[in-house]
Amino acid sequence: MEAKRKVIYFCVTNDLSTDQRMQKICTSLSVAGYEVHLIGRKLTNSLSINIEGVFCHRMSLIFTKGKLFYLEYNLRLFIFLLFRRFDAVCAIDLDSISAAFLVGVIRRKKKIYDAHEYFTEVPELEGRPFSKSIWEWVGRRFVHKSNLAYSVGPQLAEVLSQKYGFPFEVIRNVSRYREFTENRQIKTAPYILMYQGVLNEGRGLGEIIQSLEQLSDCQLWIAGDGVLLGELKEIAEKASVSTRVRFLGKISPYELPAISRQAFIGLNLLRADSLNYYYSLANKFYDYQMVGIPSINMNFPEYKSANEQFRSSLLINTLDPIDIAVAVKSLIEDPALYAALQENGLAASKVMNWELESQKLVTIYQKLWI
Repeated sequence: MEAKRKVIYFCVTNDLSTDQRMQKICTSLSVAGYEVHLIGRKLTNSLSINIEGVFCHRMSLIFTKGKLFYLEYNLRLFIFLLFRRFDAVCAIDLDSISAAFLVGVIRRKKKIYDAHEYFTEVPELEGRPFSKSIWEWVGRRFVHKSNLAYSVGPQLAEVLSQKYGFPFEVIRNVSRYREFTENRQIKTAPYILMYQGVLNEGRGLGEIIQSLEQLSDCQLWIAGDGVLLGELKEIAEKASVSTRVRFLGKISPYELPAISRQAFIGLNLLRADSLNYYYSLANKFYDYQMVGIPSINMNFPEYKSANEQFRSSLLINTLDPIDIAVAVKSLIEDPALYAALQENGLAASKVMNWELESQKLVTIYQKLWI
């Protein structure tokens, strides 16, 4: 008699349609033989979603932000999970761990913590000591109850292991492998600068837009949505560069590579005073490599380490618009450097890709039931 498949519920507060990491994780575990359910949000502007082999559950919530949002989400998640059959529940970051782990304890099921980021150090909690203290308490209360915990990079995994006294594995948010077969034609003006991701505080978007004042032969394409959309449009107007900034909105992970590969440079610029960003290892870093474009990143530990192995990007120390413009100009004016970074990135993508990283993911999940 064939054994029943293990059932895992993944719980996230994100819009599922643009969450590349969760789509990759859930698909890989489904292929490995698990019955996978993914719980998230549905917003008014959410794209349709169909993840092969994965059951998706999307909540339309009354509240969309703040304490009432987190309270409503966790109450509804608790009720939803309490009456479902499952073998393991995975909380994605601290904002879903309360309900997920409470049900896991009550039902005596495996509990998994996936730390996408250093949640207690996100810019949104800066200057809000009471809110930060709540999330610190949530972390201390629940993370140590994990049967398995992992994060996106070695630096953050080490920090979280020390903080919570529980070992964190590393599952990098690398890209699915795509063979780059296009001709390496020299790109000419207008040079497209590409940003993909959420439009949130601390991601250097205002500074990037202002850098266009020094880059008359460049355009900026922004793929994503977020709370800063209106503010960024105002910055572009004030800097008189609005005609060279394209806000592309939400784009599905399957359509994004075809757009990104049209760019000249990919951008991943972050505030240095945020520990969450300082220890980050963003998926866009690998996405840019995979489509054959060099990127400009911050000189933070993970990007510095990656560049020491495969130099595929330029690293800068500040978010000053002038420094951003200087880095862009250095790639425009030095075709040999650009070509070298491009080739290095393509070489890196052959050993740093989801097809290889997912094997480690499947292995650590298998250990849950040994």
